[in-house]
Amino acid sequence: MQRGTATRRVVMLVDNAVEGDSRVQKAARSAADAGWDVTLLGCAHVDAERRWRLGDAEVRVLPLDAPPGVRALPSPAPAGVGGADDAGAESAGRRDGGVGRAGRIGATVRRGGVRGLRRRLVARGGLALRAARLARRPVEHAQVRYWQARLGDRAWRRLEPGLWAYERLAGPVIDELRPDLIHAHDFRMLGVAARAVDRARAQGRSVKLVWDAHEWLPGARPRRDNARWLPAHLGYVREYVGHADAVVTVSDTLADLLVRDHDLPERPTVLLNAPVAEPAHVTAAEAAPDLRARCGVAAGTPLLVYSGAMAVQRGVDTAVEALTRLPGVHLALVVADPAAGYVRQVIARAARLGVADRVHVLPYVPHRQLVAFLAAADVGLIPLHHWPNHEIALITKFFEYAHARLPIVVSDVRTMADTVRATGQGEVFRARDAADLARAIRAVLADPARYRAAYEGPDSPLPGWTWESQAERLNALYHRLLTPTPLPRAR
Repeated sequence: MQRGTATRRVVMLVDNAVEGDSRVQKAARSAADAGWDVTLLGCAHVDAERRWRLGDAEVRVLPLDAPPGVRALPSPAPAGVGGADDAGAESAGRRDGGVGRAGRIGATVRRGGVRGLRRRLVARGGLALRAARLARRPVEHAQVRYWQARLGDRAWRRLEPGLWAYERLAGPVIDELRPDLIHAHDFRMLGVAARAVDRARAQGRSVKLVWDAHEWLPGARPRRDNARWLPAHLGYVREYVGHADAVVTVSDTLADLLVRDHDLPERPTVLLNAPVAEPAHVTAAEAAPDLRARCGVAAGTPLLVYSGAMAVQRGVDTAVEALTRLPGVHLALVVADPAAGYVRQVIARAARLGVADRVHVLPYVPHRQLVAFLAAADVGLIPLHHWPNHEIALITKFFEYAHARLPIVVSDVRTMADTVRATGQGEVFRARDAADLARAIRAVLADPARYRAAYEGPDSPLPGWTWESQAERLNALYHRLLTPTPLPRAR
């Protein structure tokens, strides 16, 4: 990589607490390793500002909930963790904002029917809360239509005003840092970065903006259960995407969608969510823990592993059900929070099915240890449900399993299923079909060497599936944006 860039400051922005976002961590650390002066700013619901270092990069996590005027002392560095998907962790901005006049208009339109129905639903103690939420949807849709008609893409200011919290928190810090380039991860920080660039340029400073699109927002599952969330964030992105000097993203398919949706002047640079190649020298303190030992599973006992975020659409319940058809097979779940509510639900279901003794829940390990940690398993599972964003990406765990030389069993979500079929590195099953998942697992366990062979030899995809190869592209992009273009000579 090119060196000598330390005088050029890069500020990276992300809307989470950094620890669980391996893509963000790798981008910051590799940019700092290449010589850029990197500060990574996270915004999250933490009790105080946290500071630590990732290699030569400085990390600061700003507290969304801190009282005004309170500045906290730096806290000790938490261990960086890996295994989180490219979508990253949901950690901030969850407050419903007020909707003002639109709420009154929508309520007027539906006052008698909706309000009365909602009261009746809530009064009936046996009815699910979701029924009450569905009953308010006509009002929310009326709010969306009203504010979009009045403000267009700027309607997010009324529909999702909580987005301003990121501006109030991070904006002054960005201005103080005076970056040469701002790298905004995911969608929430795009507007924060764009406004910071505008302020800097108004003062005569040249600042470049890179937007890192982690997912296809139109195909994302809304992170809050209301009708405002998705249209508000779509408008927010449309308002600010034109400020970006360059766009990077996670897959070729998503790059094409972004060009189509936003009429981008150039195709985004694709940076795969690939893992860092195994370090040449690892000290005893840095060595990965033993997955089988943590599960209490002996060598020779079939062990499946799922690593990453836990949610209904991730399909882990299908894997638990499949265990009923796979006697003697164990499942390790490597998750951010083993005590989380949904994790407890999955374990409770395993108990009802009589397989709880074969399901082992483990916390994340540092992302630089993750590949070696996973390698002790026999099969890597990706049991995703069909969802637009699941169809278009090669997600982080796909590459982590591959570098662990694990055969991969993936549901028939398009991009990953096509890749597995093309490389021969695993099997594909019908999403949400536990019997078909069990069939695919049995096929892999019967002849694991056949699938592991895809990672060997001159046709192995692994050399291109490393973060180091992706970091070279990012470094080249930074240099291109920050290298002055010489003026043509006068004739």
